[in-house]
Amino acid sequence: MTMAKQDTATVRAVQGLEDSRSSVRLRAALAVGTSPDPRSVDKLIERCAVEPEFYVREMLTWALTRHSSSVTVPLLLAEVRSERAQARSQALHTLSKIGDRQAWPAITRALLSDADDEVARSAWRAAVVLVPEGEGAELAGVLATQLGRGERETQLSLSRALIALGEVILPTLRAATTALDPRVRRHAIATERLLRDPEVGFEFAIEEAKRVVALGGKDQEER
Repeated sequence: MTMAKQDTATVRAVQGLEDSRSSVRLRAALAVGTSPDPRSVDKLIERCAVEPEFYVREMLTWALTRHSSSVTVPLLLAEVRSERAQARSQALHTLSKIGDRQAWPAITRALLSDADDEVARSAWRAAVVLVPEGEGAELAGVLATQLGRGERETQLSLSRALIALGEVILPTLRAATTALDPRVRRHAIATERLLRDPEVGFEFAIEEAKRVVALGGKDQEER
C-alpha cells in the first residue's frame, strides 16, 4: 500500500470511530489497530472517554496496545486525571493491558478509592499489574481500605486484585477481620478463603464469611 493510500485508509478508519452504528465503530477500531499510526492515538483515546458500547471500548483499548507505549502512555497518564469517570476508567484499563511500569506513579490512592466504582475497579486491576516488586504489601494495605465497598461485582474485583498480590496480603486481611464494620470483616474473611482455595467461588466464600461473622469469628479463630 502506498503512503497516500495508507493515509486515506487511516483517515477513513478514524472517521469511522464516530459513526452512529456500533458495528462500524468496531470495524474502524479494528482497522486502526491492524495498521497502527501514531496520528490516530489521540482520536482513540478521545473515543474511549465517550464510547457507550463495552465491546467497542475493548477494541479501542486493543488498538491502543498496538501502538508504541512511548506514544500512548503519556497521553493515557493525562487521561487518568480527567473529570470524566469513563475517561479515567478506560485509561486505567488500557494502562493495565499495556503493562508499562513507568505508569505506576499515576496509580494514586485517590484513584484506588475513586468514588466511581468502575474507576476504582480499573485502578485496582492496573495497580496489581504495575506495582513494583517489593511494594505489594503496601499496596495491599491501601486496597484493604476498600474492603466491604459496593455490591457483588465490586467486591469480587477487589478480592481478585488482592489475591493477585499473593500471600503478602495475609497480615492485612487478618487485621481487617477485626474491623468494626461487619461488611469489612465478611469481605476480608471471604478473600482469605478464596486465596487459600480459589475453587470455592466467591458466593460460597461470602456466605461462609457471613456465618463466621455471625458466630463472632469463632470458626476463623479455629482455623
